[in-house]
Amino acid sequence: MTNPISRRALIGGLAIGALSAPAILRAQQLFTAYPFTLGVAAGDPSADGFVLWTRLAPDPLEPHGGMPLAPVEVEWQVASDAAMRDVVQKGTALARPELAHSVHVEVAGLEPGRPYWYRFTIGRERTTIGTARTLPAAGAAIDRARFAVAGCQQWEDGLYTAYRHMAAEELDFVFHYGDYIYENRSQPFPIGYDGRARTHVRDWVGGELFSLDDYRRRYAQTKGDPDLQAAHAAAAWFTTFDDHEIQNNWVGLIDQKDTPPEIFALRRAAAFQAYYEHMPLRRASFPGPGGIQIYRRARFGTLLDAHFLDTRQFRSDQPCGDGFKVDCPGEDDPKASVLGAAQEDWLFGNLARREARWNLVAQQVMMMRLDRRTGDEPQPIRNMDSWASYTAPRERVLSRFAGLGNVVVVTGDEHQNFAGELQTRRGEPAAVEFVSTSISSGGTGSDKRINTDRIIARNPFLKATNDQRGYLLATVTPDLWQSQWRVVDQVTQPGGTISTRRTFHVERGKPVLVDG
Repeated sequence: MTNPISRRALIGGLAIGALSAPAILRAQQLFTAYPFTLGVAAGDPSADGFVLWTRLAPDPLEPHGGMPLAPVEVEWQVASDAAMRDVVQKGTALARPELAHSVHVEVAGLEPGRPYWYRFTIGRERTTIGTARTLPAAGAAIDRARFAVAGCQQWEDGLYTAYRHMAAEELDFVFHYGDYIYENRSQPFPIGYDGRARTHVRDWVGGELFSLDDYRRRYAQTKGDPDLQAAHAAAAWFTTFDDHEIQNNWVGLIDQKDTPPEIFALRRAAAFQAYYEHMPLRRASFPGPGGIQIYRRARFGTLLDAHFLDTRQFRSDQPCGDGFKVDCPGEDDPKASVLGAAQEDWLFGNLARREARWNLVAQQVMMMRLDRRTGDEPQPIRNMDSWASYTAPRERVLSRFAGLGNVVVVTGDEHQNFAGELQTRRGEPAAVEFVSTSISSGGTGSDKRINTDRIIARNPFLKATNDQRGYLLATVTPDLWQSQWRVVDQVTQPGGTISTRRTFHVERGKPVLVDG
């Protein structure tokens, strides 16, 4: 393999000999290839700022992204106007080789509740201009919030057309629930949920992911998608991971392959580092020996209190193994955990404050206790990787939701749209849950899967389902929550069109779904 320094040499103010020195490579140089191939992003907005992200990668699928193994200084600017004429903050940041030459700038001191525009520069090279809104001040009376929920973007299954449409939605923020990448090797002959061959749209580069370089390359390939870049540049994101950022259905230090925990910990650490390197996360989420801090809270004035959960790192092992099981006694294990004690206490403390009109609980796996039988099976069938198989922690959480009358749960993972009402085992109304479909995972799909009507009949709290690709769009006002299923007609060819498949409303104080 050609040396990446010589392949993507920097010419201008520095000779090649200087690259071996421990000095910082400053912005006089001119790249022989565009260094910002992975776009820009903003994330974790607050009332006075947000995180700005980019990564230098002139040859993104090569080791180190085609960059020299030295720190590189990058300039950044934040402006109050889209033309970047009124620059209100600027500075420099180091893109370090230890972090794949990624940059995380935590901007503070901005005005609350308004849009800003940003870009990065190095030498003569500039990024596209991105935009992000600061959150309203914590005590501000806000009459409207608008955000999208998305995730599950299996590269091979389809194009990211839905992201291009999302970029035009004028959002306050985006919640990405996880499965930003998938860890598996390329599967040129995929099988669909109905057992039939599914269209294979494009290939992953490389095999199954294990090392840091493996994960970095997979993120680089994913983030090179122009539709995904457009969605990142259009709004600030709150990102969390689910399972495929590391390995399918992992929890804690347990994987599907019975790998010794100390060995799986190495793979998990590599995955966490690559995740941090490619997401617009704050320093508080910097990965360490104990894991990564990903659950966090954001307040949107007095309108919305958002709680972003982590349902992977602290969860006990799935009862009866993974998959869909019948009559699993482990579902009622009183010692089972999904969030872990510390995160559970954190969530319950947040809810007890009652500081906003609505509570958004943004998380990864379905909370509805769905009976998945589609035929004449005598016993309920549960998804062992969902809250349905963790009865004790599920009841603890729902008992805290009950009585508030203002909790809406948004979820991913299922590659379908679901809308339903959350109830305790005693049938007490607790909250409403919207499960957002995938961006591409599962292929184009159809309006409904086979036997959907049987599942709805067995689960009266489940009001509707849909099996197309897209995202969830939520509009929140002080007394009314509206959620829309935004779906594209196909993802196997460019040019998919967007439409609103269903619209639902929830009145504050009434955890009941109203269609239309």
